[in-house]
Amino acid sequence: MQPNIDPELLFKLKLPAEADRLALVRSVVQRALENDGCSKELAQNIVIAVNEACMNIITHAYKDVGEGIFELELSKTSGGLRFRLTDHAPPINLDSVKPRDLDDIRPGGLGIHFIQEIMDEFKMGHLDDNKGNYMEMLINLD
Repeated sequence: MQPNIDPELLFKLKLPAEADRLALVRSVVQRALENDGCSKELAQNIVIAVNEACMNIITHAYKDVGEGIFELELSKTSGGLRFRLTDHAPPINLDSVKPRDLDDIRPGGLGIHFIQEIMDEFKMGHLDDNKGNYMEMLINLD
């Protein structure tokens, strides 16, 4: 008997919130996008945005907790792709999540800028009962 899987779900990963797991995330996302017909260039750009979002969870959401897990889902939508990241870290201050001024030249801190430039939409929020955070990123392929 086949498991009851949403046909729109391409994959779901559940990983420790550790930087050394990002190579796996990048590889899986790249392969899934190329298998779904994305050009290599578009896939590489999307991988940058997803990597930055995952890194933000690791470095910011779990910074005071020390360790935890996060989940990444990739689903097809009617006109594109949806990435959903969730964590179980304490709720973040959503008002503090914004791109850094590009005139402020220093290493790091450009993740939100990359996400906004690459993805068509993104939103963030808290999970029910403040038991974590989520980010959804959408890219249109039409």
